[in-house]
Amino acid sequence: MLSQVTKGAMSAVTAANVLGLSRRQVHRLLMGFQTEGPAGIRHKARGRRSNNRTDPAMREFTVTLVRENYIDFGPSFAAEKLAEDHDLKMSRETLRKWMQDAGIWLSRKQRRTFHQPRLRWECYGELIQIDGSNYRWFEDRGPAYTLLAFIDDATSTLIQLRDVFCFRDERLVSKQLAFSYGRQRIILAENEITRDLPGKYVDTFAFPDGQFEVRWKGVSIPYTVFDKDQRVTHAAITENKHLSAVLEHIKAEQDQAPPKKTTHRQTDNPLSTHRQAQRRLEL
Repeated sequence: MLSQVTKGAMSAVTAANVLGLSRRQVHRLLMGFQTEGPAGIRHKARGRRSNNRTDPAMREFTVTLVRENYIDFGPSFAAEKLAEDHDLKMSRETLRKWMQDAGIWLSRKQRRTFHQPRLRWECYGELIQIDGSNYRWFEDRGPAYTLLAFIDDATSTLIQLRDVFCFRDERLVSKQLAFSYGRQRIILAENEITRDLPGKYVDTFAFPDGQFEVRWKGVSIPYTVFDKDQRVTHAAITENKHLSAVLEHIKAEQDQAPPKKTTHRQTDNPLSTHRQAQRRLEL
């Protein structure tokens, strides 16, 4: 452009518009170009050390501080700690470049990792993966909680989640290894664990599918249920295969016993005999 202006093929104003410079700047460049040639328009500071250049010794000292004290810090946090603890103030971008040149910090591209697929473990329970989801599970009724899910690697089975969505409670075990739950009596099976449970609390789990479980320190305990509202029906007594033998025994005892003096009438009603048999079965 300056050559064309010198030859008169282009005006200084046009050259200024094309170069994005002011008219005064173009005339200044023309003076240097006409007296010294192309070298006259070179920047005077080219080849000189920058006035803002950091002393190499200071740079080395800073990198040493970071390596010894803040090796796991990012450039931003490391710059804050250097200014706070060592009175060394510098931009995070400058420190980032120094840390990258020293191999302390890797760029985002260099830190990229590629996960290779792997085979699942062979047996259930060999590897349990844990994942969490932080969410306001109770809406406005409570703060945000983290729901943890335990997943078996071999079978992808969820472990822990079933125990979360259930009704949990504690019950005191009596000397008879029993406790009340609802209108039922839960009787624990006697074993090495339950013998020491009288006077202690066990955990109960009532699941949405109707299943019920009793645990002591995470160990499931077998039990039987005694329903307080259950009654022995006449049909159940009639179907009892030992009923005839019981009735014969009662009849024999009645025949051998002397008659009792009572104020009410005796009756040989079969229903009365049947009720006596039922009472003895209950006893």
